[in-house]
Amino acid sequence: MTITINEDLRAYIDPLTEDEYAALERSLLSEGCRDALVLWGDLLIDGHNRYGICQKHAIPFNTVQNHAFQSMDDVHLWMIDNHLGRRSVSDFQRGVLALRKKEIVSARLAQKQERQSPEAADGSDASVQEEKESPLTREAVARAARMSSATLGQIEKIQKTAAPELVGAIKSGAISINAAAAVASLPSEKQVAAVAGGKKELRQAARQVRESRLPQKPKVELAPPPDGASADQIEIYRLKGLLAELTEERDHLKKRVQHLTIALAETRSEQ
Repeated sequence: MTITINEDLRAYIDPLTEDEYAALERSLLSEGCRDALVLWGDLLIDGHNRYGICQKHAIPFNTVQNHAFQSMDDVHLWMIDNHLGRRSVSDFQRGVLALRKKEIVSARLAQKQERQSPEAADGSDASVQEEKESPLTREAVARAARMSSATLGQIEKIQKTAAPELVGAIKSGAISINAAAAVASLPSEKQVAAVAGGKKELRQAARQVRESRLPQKPKVELAPPPDGASADQIEIYRLKGLLAELTEERDHLKKRVQHLTIALAETRSEQ
């Protein structure tokens, strides 16, 4: 049997860690290859690690054809959905995969609309007869990744602005998605320096970014009391000013408590 390996497909999903690969190898050696490798023609779609281990140790394996694929986009979407359903995939990986799915679906929809435009100009109603395909909303993508829309937005930001070293720190568990999104707003050289400093430096960098975004304590300014105001009126004016200051201070402290709560939760999750 001829099995073809496409290196782009092999690299489309993050590779296993050394520990994960070793665990898979032990499982295949002790139990054999129970799950069939998925092929599209002779192209290997799913099971690259299993195939390599089976070849190395001469372990028998089965294959199954997926005849539903019509394009490489179909293959990519199948791979994404397949991995989104696996428990071992991290939150960051799920977010990245879900965003890839959104890109593919959006691109296919745009191409479909371009093909339909000439038909509409000719008065053809063929496009009306076709089932309409809707673009994936951020909420739908977040549900597919089993995370909040806010977390997905942070992953999207990380993909756009994070240095490769910071992405590596996320994948290794050295920093949370929330903190990484804050660090990703720094210049690339500062991100790299924070990663080089380890978990403590990364947490400090994220804390500094968040604190810089907190609004400064506002100064309350009230119009002076009118000339000739009575003692009671002046006292009322003073009390109104004090109340305004305390209200602003309360709101400022609430925001700082929220910030510290997030930082504390991240510290506990990384320990």
